[in-house]
Amino acid sequence: MDYPNDQAPGAPVRSGIPEHGRIPKYYAVKARIAALVEELGEGGLIPTERDLADRFEVARETLRQAVRELVLEGRLRRQGRGTVVAGPKLAQPLSLASYTEGVRRQGRTPGRTLVSLDRFPCPDALAAETGLTRGEPVWHLERVLLADDERVGLESTYVAVSRAPHLDTDFEPDSSFYAFLRDRGIVFGDADERIETVLATPREALLVGTPPALPMLLIHRVSRDGAGRPLERVRSLYRGDRFSFTAHLKG
Repeated sequence: MDYPNDQAPGAPVRSGIPEHGRIPKYYAVKARIAALVEELGEGGLIPTERDLADRFEVARETLRQAVRELVLEGRLRRQGRGTVVAGPKLAQPLSLASYTEGVRRQGRTPGRTLVSLDRFPCPDALAAETGLTRGEPVWHLERVLLADDERVGLESTYVAVSRAPHLDTDFEPDSSFYAFLRDRGIVFGDADERIETVLATPREALLVGTPPALPMLLIHRVSRDGAGRPLERVRSLYRGDRFSFTAHLKG
């Protein structure tokens, strides 16, 4: 197979063109807009839909499909009535580090907005998944995740009240929950994580500020302390157009 000498290692093989050489018209337009994105740079305003359709001599719907895909991939973003070049995705490490720490390492300002903090008896399903005791008091903390004041995700945390008895009075909702626990002598030991792709519910899409059709990355985490005792259960929903995840593997 003949590969271009300048093919980037992470790019689709042969730029995604099938062996028979026939590609959908929208994909050819998408490739041309992607080249324009590289020229404009972050924050650059792309021409109007009409101008691009005239430039590439395609129907408006063909042009819309190409732009929609670039928006879903996070290379473009809507801004007011226009469309601009998006910045690079946040590369969040898969590790026992908080969201706050991961975002700060990339030179961005992390933040969170409190949605709710509730206390209730631990239900059967949560007890079975985490090893907590059925009926013991648990907190449910839900917060919108921010990066440079941009809404990028939604985090839902369950923790036993016995681990954080004064969460409702001593915890600043826009701060790191992990730092809060560490300051109280709680040491993280290990965790199990599962990642999947989902579509946000209407409520989640409203909180994060995205269209319901935008793919989201969902991480489920159950963590334990250094003694192996259950610590937290977290459901973290991240915008698929703004996040990627990294991991360092050893053989």
